[in-house]
Amino acid sequence: MDLSEKIGSVKKVEGGRVWAVASASGSLFYNIEGAYRELFDMDRTGGLACGLMLPQKTLTFFNRNSCSKLCFSLPPSVQSMLKVKTPKNGRVRRELEKRAPKLVETGRKTLILQGTKTSNTLNAVLTELYLLKKGSAIRYTRKNENIRPFESGGETSLEFFSLKTDCSIFIYGSTSKKRPDNLVIGRTYDHHIYDLVEVGVENFKPISSFTYDKKLSPQVGSKPFICFIGEGFENVEELKHLKEVLIDLLKGEVIENLNLAGVDRAYVCTAISSNKVFFTHCALRLKKSGSVVPRMELVEIGPSMDFVIRRHRLPNEGLRKEAMKTAKDHPKKKVKNVSQDVIQGKIGKIYVPDQKVGDMALPNKAKGVKRERREAKKKNSGNEPVSKKQKEDSSI
Repeated sequence: MDLSEKIGSVKKVEGGRVWAVASASGSLFYNIEGAYRELFDMDRTGGLACGLMLPQKTLTFFNRNSCSKLCFSLPPSVQSMLKVKTPKNGRVRRELEKRAPKLVETGRKTLILQGTKTSNTLNAVLTELYLLKKGSAIRYTRKNENIRPFESGGETSLEFFSLKTDCSIFIYGSTSKKRPDNLVIGRTYDHHIYDLVEVGVENFKPISSFTYDKKLSPQVGSKPFICFIGEGFENVEELKHLKEVLIDLLKGEVIENLNLAGVDRAYVCTAISSNKVFFTHCALRLKKSGSVVPRMELVEIGPSMDFVIRRHRLPNEGLRKEAMKTAKDHPKKKVKNVSQDVIQGKIGKIYVPDQKVGDMALPNKAKGVKRERREAKKKNSGNEPVSKKQKEDSSI
Protein backbone atom coordinates (compact mmCIF):
# COMPACT_ATOMS: atom_id res chain seq x y z
CA MET A 1 0.00 0.00 0.00
CA ASP A 2 1.47 3.31 -1.11
CA LEU A 3 2.20 5.85 1.64
CA SER A 4 0.97 8.82 -0.41
CA GLU A 5 -2.42 7.22 -1.00
CA LYS A 6 -3.27 6.94 2.69
CA ILE A 7 -1.35 9.76 4.30
CA GLY A 8 -1.31 12.38 1.57
CA SER A 9 1.76 14.54 1.10
CA VAL A 10 4.84 14.35 3.31
CA LYS A 11 6.97 17.46 2.93
CA LYS A 12 9.68 19.43 4.69
CA VAL A 13 8.67 22.80 6.13
CA GLU A 14 10.15 25.58 8.28
CA GLY A 15 12.45 24.59 11.08
CA GLY A 16 13.35 21.21 9.59
CA ARG A 17 10.05 19.63 10.67
CA VAL A 18 8.23 16.98 8.71
CA TRP A 19 4.45 16.99 8.55
CA ALA A 20 2.04 14.21 7.58
CA VAL A 21 -1.57 14.90 6.66
CA ALA A 22 -4.04 12.03 6.93
CA SER A 23 -7.20 12.14 4.85
CA ALA A 24 -9.32 10.09 7.25
CA SER A 25 -11.55 11.59 9.96
CA GLY A 26 -11.37 15.22 9.00
CA SER A 27 -7.82 15.76 7.76
CA LEU A 28 -5.71 14.90 10.82
CA PHE A 29 -2.47 16.85 11.12
CA TYR A 30 0.56 15.45 12.92
CA ASN A 31 4.03 16.63 13.67
CA ILE A 32 6.82 14.09 13.20
CA GLU A 33 10.04 15.01 14.95
CA GLY A 34 12.80 13.45 17.05
CA ALA A 35 14.19 9.93 17.48
CA TYR A 36 10.96 8.77 19.16
CA ARG A 37 8.02 11.07 19.72
CA GLU A 38 4.47 10.07 20.44
CA LEU A 39 2.24 12.10 18.19
CA PHE A 40 -0.80 13.53 19.89
CA ASP A 41 -4.23 13.11 18.40
CA MET A 42 -5.65 16.42 17.23
CA ASP A 43 -8.98 14.81 16.27
CA ARG A 44 -11.71 15.58 18.84
CA THR A 45 -13.83 12.60 17.72
CA GLY A 46 -11.32 10.15 19.19
CA GLY A 47 -11.12 8.08 16.03
CA LEU A 48 -7.48 7.84 14.95
CA ALA A 49 -4.27 8.22 16.83
CA CYS A 50 -0.87 8.32 15.22
CA GLY A 51 2.45 7.00 16.45
CA LEU A 52 5.94 7.03 15.00
CA MET A 53 8.52 4.31 15.63
CA LEU A 54 11.75 5.33 13.95
CA PRO A 55 13.77 2.22 14.90
CA GLN A 56 11.35 0.23 12.69
CA LYS A 57 11.15 3.16 10.22
CA THR A 58 7.37 2.85 10.04
CA LEU A 59 4.43 5.17 10.53
CA THR A 60 1.52 3.54 12.36
CA PHE A 61 -2.07 4.69 12.56
CA PHE A 62 -4.13 3.23 15.41
CA ASN A 63 -7.92 3.11 15.20
CA ARG A 64 -9.20 3.08 18.78
CA ASN A 65 -12.77 2.37 17.72
CA SER A 66 -12.01 -0.84 15.86
CA CYS A 67 -8.81 -1.69 17.79
CA SER A 68 -6.88 -2.05 14.53
CA LYS A 69 -3.79 -0.46 13.13
CA LEU A 70 -2.22 0.28 9.74
CA CYS A 71 1.55 0.37 9.25
CA PHE A 72 3.31 2.16 6.43
CA SER A 73 6.99 2.10 5.54
CA LEU A 74 8.56 5.53 5.30
CA PRO A 75 10.45 6.25 2.06
CA PRO A 76 14.22 6.87 2.29
CA SER A 77 13.74 10.59 1.59
CA VAL A 78 11.51 10.95 4.66
CA GLN A 79 13.90 8.84 6.77
CA SER A 80 16.77 11.18 5.90
CA MET A 81 14.66 14.20 6.94
CA LEU A 82 13.84 12.51 10.25
CA LYS A 83 17.47 11.92 11.07
CA VAL A 84 18.35 13.33 14.49
CA LYS A 85 21.19 15.84 14.58
CA THR A 86 23.25 15.99 17.75
CA PRO A 87 25.26 19.09 18.80
CA LYS A 88 28.93 18.96 17.91
CA ASN A 89 30.33 21.31 20.58
CA GLY A 90 29.60 22.27 24.15
CA ARG A 91 28.31 25.77 23.38
CA VAL A 92 25.51 24.47 21.17
CA ARG A 93 24.66 21.74 23.67
CA ARG A 94 24.40 24.23 26.55
CA GLU A 95 22.18 26.53 24.46
CA LEU A 96 19.85 23.64 23.63
CA GLU A 97 19.69 22.65 27.30
CA LYS A 98 18.62 26.21 28.20
CA ARG A 99 15.75 26.02 25.72
CA ALA A 100 14.65 22.52 26.70
CA PRO A 101 11.57 22.05 28.92
CA LYS A 102 12.40 22.21 32.63
CA LEU A 103 10.70 20.81 35.72
CA VAL A 104 11.30 24.12 37.49
CA GLU A 105 10.53 26.91 35.03
CA THR A 106 12.35 30.20 34.83
CA GLY A 107 10.82 33.46 33.58
CA ARG A 108 8.72 33.12 30.43
CA LYS A 109 9.22 35.36 27.41
CA THR A 110 6.33 36.60 25.29
CA LEU A 111 6.29 36.86 21.50
CA ILE A 112 4.02 39.59 20.09
CA LEU A 113 3.35 39.51 16.35
CA GLN A 114 0.66 40.44 13.84
CA GLY A 115 -1.01 39.09 10.72
CA THR A 116 -1.41 40.53 7.25
CA LYS A 117 -4.34 42.79 8.19
CA THR A 118 -4.45 44.88 11.37
CA SER A 119 -6.33 48.00 12.41
CA ASN A 120 -4.98 51.07 14.18
CA THR A 121 -6.72 49.95 17.36
CA LEU A 122 -5.11 46.53 17.22
CA ASN A 123 -1.65 47.97 16.55
CA ALA A 124 -2.05 50.20 19.58
CA VAL A 125 -3.16 47.23 21.71
CA LEU A 126 -0.11 45.18 20.69
CA THR A 127 2.19 48.14 21.42
CA GLU A 128 0.64 48.71 24.86
CA LEU A 129 0.95 45.03 25.75
CA TYR A 130 4.58 45.11 24.69
CA LEU A 131 5.19 48.09 27.01
CA LEU A 132 3.57 46.22 29.90
CA LYS A 133 5.84 43.22 29.24
CA LYS A 134 8.94 45.24 28.41
CA GLY A 135 12.08 43.35 29.33
CA SER A 136 10.49 39.93 28.85
CA ALA A 137 8.83 40.33 25.45
CA ILE A 138 9.81 40.36 21.77
CA ARG A 139 7.80 42.40 19.28
CA TYR A 140 7.61 41.56 15.56
CA THR A 141 6.26 44.48 13.50
CA ARG A 142 6.31 42.86 10.06
CA LYS A 143 3.20 41.26 8.60
CA ASN A 144 3.17 37.48 8.80
CA GLU A 145 1.28 35.40 6.28
CA ASN A 146 -0.13 31.88 6.60
CA ILE A 147 -0.57 32.07 10.38
CA ARG A 148 -3.88 30.52 11.40
CA PRO A 149 -3.46 29.14 14.92
CA PHE A 150 -6.79 27.28 15.05
CA GLU A 151 -6.38 25.57 11.68
CA SER A 152 -4.35 22.47 10.84
CA GLY A 153 -1.00 23.58 9.48
CA GLY A 154 -1.52 27.23 10.34
CA GLU A 155 0.55 27.01 13.53
CA THR A 156 3.77 26.00 11.72
CA SER A 157 5.19 29.53 11.55
CA LEU A 158 4.20 30.23 15.17
CA GLU A 159 6.09 27.18 16.40
CA PHE A 160 9.09 28.15 14.28
CA PHE A 161 9.14 31.69 15.75
CA SER A 162 8.70 30.24 19.24
CA LEU A 163 11.74 28.02 18.70
CA LYS A 164 13.76 30.87 17.19
CA THR A 165 13.04 33.40 19.97
CA ASP A 166 12.71 30.88 22.85
CA CYS A 167 9.28 32.27 23.80
CA SER A 168 6.69 30.07 25.47
CA ILE A 169 3.77 32.55 25.24
CA PHE A 170 2.63 34.40 22.13
CA ILE A 171 0.07 37.08 21.26
CA TYR A 172 -1.07 37.15 17.65
CA GLY A 173 -3.17 40.05 16.37
CA SER A 174 -5.24 40.17 13.19
CA THR A 175 -8.46 41.71 11.97
CA SER A 176 -11.07 40.63 9.44
CA LYS A 177 -14.70 41.31 8.62
CA LYS A 178 -15.79 38.22 10.53
CA ARG A 179 -13.47 38.77 13.54
CA PRO A 180 -12.47 42.43 13.90
CA ASP A 181 -9.67 43.40 16.31
CA ASN A 182 -8.87 39.79 17.08
CA LEU A 183 -6.22 38.61 19.57
CA VAL A 184 -5.05 35.01 19.93
CA ILE A 185 -3.17 34.31 23.16
CA GLY A 186 -1.48 30.93 23.30
CA ARG A 187 1.03 28.90 25.24
CA THR A 188 3.58 26.44 23.88
CA TYR A 189 5.19 23.36 25.35
CA ASP A 190 8.51 22.21 23.92
CA HIS A 191 7.89 24.87 21.22
CA HIS A 192 4.65 23.20 20.11
CA ILE A 193 1.17 24.69 20.52
CA TYR A 194 -0.24 23.80 23.95
CA ASP A 195 -3.51 25.75 24.15
CA LEU A 196 -5.18 28.78 22.56
CA VAL A 197 -7.64 31.50 23.57
CA GLU A 198 -9.13 33.90 21.02
CA VAL A 199 -10.60 37.21 22.20
CA GLY A 200 -11.93 40.33 20.55
CA VAL A 201 -10.88 43.79 21.76
CA GLU A 202 -13.56 46.39 22.48
CA ASN A 203 -13.63 49.80 24.21
CA PHE A 204 -9.86 50.17 24.14
CA LYS A 205 -8.30 53.11 26.02
CA PRO A 206 -4.52 53.65 25.68
CA ILE A 207 -2.18 54.83 28.42
CA SER A 208 -2.07 58.33 26.94
CA SER A 209 -5.78 58.86 27.68
CA PHE A 210 -5.23 58.59 31.47
CA THR A 211 -3.99 61.48 33.63
CA TYR A 212 -2.05 60.62 36.77
CA ASP A 213 1.09 61.53 38.67
CA LYS A 214 4.06 60.20 36.71
CA LYS A 215 5.76 59.26 39.96
CA LEU A 216 3.26 56.41 40.23
CA SER A 217 4.46 54.83 36.98
CA PRO A 218 5.43 51.19 37.63
CA GLN A 219 9.06 50.22 37.30
CA VAL A 220 10.24 47.76 34.66
CA GLY A 221 10.41 44.25 36.06
CA SER A 222 8.22 44.91 39.11
CA LYS A 223 5.89 42.17 40.35
CA PRO A 224 2.15 42.79 39.89
CA PHE A 225 -0.99 41.89 41.78
CA ILE A 226 -3.45 40.01 39.55
CA CYS A 227 -7.07 40.29 40.67
CA PHE A 228 -9.98 38.33 39.14
CA ILE A 229 -13.44 39.55 40.13
CA GLY A 230 -16.56 37.51 39.37
CA GLU A 231 -17.91 34.00 39.86
CA GLY A 232 -17.54 33.29 36.16
CA PHE A 233 -13.82 32.66 36.59
CA GLU A 234 -14.73 29.65 38.75
CA ASN A 235 -17.80 28.35 36.90
CA VAL A 236 -17.52 29.12 33.17
CA GLU A 237 -15.06 26.92 31.26
CA GLU A 238 -13.99 29.67 28.82
CA LEU A 239 -13.32 32.17 31.62
CA LYS A 240 -11.39 29.60 33.65
CA HIS A 241 -9.18 28.94 30.63
CA LEU A 242 -8.70 32.68 30.02
CA LYS A 243 -7.74 33.13 33.67
CA GLU A 244 -4.99 30.50 33.42
CA VAL A 245 -3.57 32.07 30.26
CA LEU A 246 -3.64 35.63 31.67
CA ILE A 247 -1.86 34.54 34.86
CA ASP A 248 0.95 32.98 32.85
CA LEU A 249 1.10 36.06 30.63
CA LEU A 250 1.20 38.70 33.37
CA LYS A 251 2.83 37.11 36.42
CA GLY A 252 6.43 37.62 35.30
CA GLU A 253 9.40 35.72 36.67
CA VAL A 254 8.90 33.19 39.45
CA ILE A 255 10.74 34.30 42.60
CA GLU A 256 11.12 33.02 46.16
CA ASN A 257 11.46 36.29 48.11
CA LEU A 258 9.46 39.44 47.51
CA ASN A 259 10.10 43.04 48.55
CA LEU A 260 6.80 44.85 49.04
CA ALA A 261 8.34 48.06 47.77
CA GLY A 262 8.69 46.39 44.38
CA VAL A 263 4.96 45.61 44.12
CA ASP A 264 3.72 48.80 42.46
CA ARG A 265 1.07 47.68 39.98
CA ALA A 266 -2.12 45.61 39.74
CA TYR A 267 -4.01 43.99 36.88
CA VAL A 268 -7.75 43.87 37.49
CA CYS A 269 -9.94 41.48 35.46
CA THR A 270 -13.71 41.70 35.99
CA ALA A 271 -16.12 39.14 34.52
CA ILE A 272 -18.98 41.23 33.11
CA SER A 273 -20.77 38.25 31.52
CA SER A 274 -20.06 34.63 30.59
CA ASN A 275 -17.98 35.68 27.58
CA LYS A 276 -16.87 39.25 28.36
CA VAL A 277 -14.05 40.44 30.66
CA PHE A 278 -13.06 44.00 31.55
CA PHE A 279 -9.27 44.34 31.81
CA THR A 280 -7.46 47.35 33.28
CA HIS A 281 -4.02 48.24 34.62
CA CYS A 282 -3.65 50.19 37.88
CA ALA A 283 -0.80 51.64 39.92
CA LEU A 284 -0.60 51.19 43.70
CA ARG A 285 -0.46 54.31 45.88
CA LEU A 286 0.65 53.89 49.50
CA LYS A 287 -0.84 56.29 52.07
CA LYS A 288 -0.57 56.72 55.82
CA SER A 289 -3.01 54.65 57.83
CA GLY A 290 -1.95 55.34 61.43
CA SER A 291 -0.37 51.89 61.74
CA VAL A 292 2.63 50.01 60.43
CA VAL A 293 0.67 48.69 57.43
CA PRO A 294 0.02 51.49 54.90
CA ARG A 295 -3.32 52.06 53.20
CA MET A 296 -3.28 51.15 49.51
CA GLU A 297 -5.21 52.90 46.75
CA LEU A 298 -5.59 51.94 43.10
CA VAL A 299 -4.95 54.58 40.43
CA GLU A 300 -5.98 53.57 36.91
CA ILE A 301 -3.12 54.29 34.53
CA GLY A 302 -4.13 52.15 31.54
CA PRO A 303 -4.44 50.52 29.20
CA SER A 304 -7.99 49.25 29.65
CA MET A 305 -10.15 47.19 27.29
CA ASP A 306 -12.90 44.60 27.07
CA PHE A 307 -12.05 41.03 26.07
CA VAL A 308 -14.84 39.16 24.28
CA ILE A 309 -14.10 35.44 24.19
CA ARG A 310 -14.62 33.93 20.74
CA ARG A 311 -12.85 30.58 20.52
CA HIS A 312 -10.60 28.53 22.75
CA ARG A 313 -8.81 25.21 22.48
CA LEU A 314 -7.73 23.16 25.49
CA PRO A 315 -4.76 20.77 25.38
CA ASN A 316 -5.49 17.06 25.12
CA GLU A 317 -4.92 14.88 28.16
CA GLY A 318 -1.69 13.29 26.90
CA LEU A 319 -0.02 16.64 26.28
CA ARG A 320 -1.38 18.11 29.54
CA LYS A 321 -0.03 15.18 31.55
CA GLU A 322 3.42 15.55 29.99
CA ALA A 323 3.50 19.33 30.50
CA MET A 324 2.28 19.13 34.11
CA LYS A 325 5.14 16.92 35.31
CA THR A 326 6.69 18.18 38.51
CA ALA A 327 9.83 17.26 40.43
CA LYS A 328 9.18 14.61 43.04
CA ASP A 329 9.54 15.74 46.62
CA HIS A 330 12.55 13.76 47.76
CA PRO A 331 12.68 13.32 51.55
CA LYS A 332 15.57 15.11 53.19
CA LYS A 333 18.53 12.95 53.99
CA LYS A 334 18.74 12.33 57.73
CA VAL A 335 21.76 13.95 59.35
CA LYS A 336 23.35 11.97 62.15
CA ASN A 337 23.22 13.39 65.69
CA VAL A 338 21.04 16.35 64.63
CA SER A 339 17.43 16.77 65.75
CA GLN A 340 14.79 19.48 65.67
CA ASP A 341 13.02 20.81 68.76
CA VAL A 342 9.94 23.03 68.76
CA ILE A 343 11.36 25.39 71.40
CA GLN A 344 15.13 25.09 71.11
CA GLY A 345 15.22 24.58 67.34
CA LYS A 346 18.13 22.67 65.89
CA ILE A 347 19.95 20.49 68.45
CA GLY A 348 23.18 18.62 67.79
CA LYS A 349 25.05 15.98 69.78
CA ILE A 350 28.83 15.88 69.94
CA TYR A 351 30.60 12.74 71.10
CA VAL A 352 34.09 13.39 72.57
CA PRO A 353 36.30 10.31 72.95
CA ASP A 354 38.31 9.58 76.14
CA GLN A 355 41.31 11.93 76.21
CA LYS A 356 43.48 9.61 78.45
CA VAL A 357 45.02 12.52 80.32
CA GLY A 358 46.90 10.25 82.77
CA ASP A 359 48.97 8.69 80.00
CA MET A 360 49.97 11.99 78.48
CA ALA A 361 53.62 13.11 78.82
CA LEU A 362 53.93 16.46 80.53
CA PRO A 363 56.80 18.91 79.90
CA ASN A 364 59.54 19.37 82.55
CA LYS A 365 58.63 22.95 83.32
CA ALA A 366 54.95 22.54 83.65
CA LYS A 367 53.25 25.06 85.90
CA GLY A 368 51.33 22.36 87.72
CA VAL A 369 54.56 20.54 88.72
CA LYS A 370 56.10 23.73 90.14
CA ARG A 371 53.04 24.39 92.22
CA GLU A 372 53.18 20.85 93.68
CA ARG A 373 56.85 21.34 94.68
CA ARG A 374 56.09 24.60 96.45
CA GLU A 375 53.25 22.99 98.35
CA ALA A 376 55.48 20.06 99.33
CA LYS A 377 58.19 22.40 100.72
CA LYS A 378 55.68 24.31 102.79
CA LYS A 379 54.34 21.08 104.21
CA ASN A 380 57.81 19.78 105.23
CA SER A 381 58.99 23.02 106.82
CA GLY A 382 55.72 23.80 108.56
CA ASN A 383 54.42 27.27 108.64
CA GLU A 384 57.81 28.80 109.67
CA PRO A 385 59.62 30.62 106.92
CA VAL A 386 63.00 29.16 105.95
CA SER A 387 65.89 31.49 107.05
CA LYS A 388 68.88 31.95 104.83
CA LYS A 389 72.26 30.67 106.04
CA GLN A 390 74.72 33.39 106.94
CA LYS A 391 77.86 33.41 104.93
CA GLU A 392 80.85 32.27 107.05
CA ASP A 393 83.73 34.70 107.33
CA SER A 394 86.90 32.95 106.16
CA SER A 395 89.18 35.51 107.82
CA ILE A 396 88.34 34.37 111.41
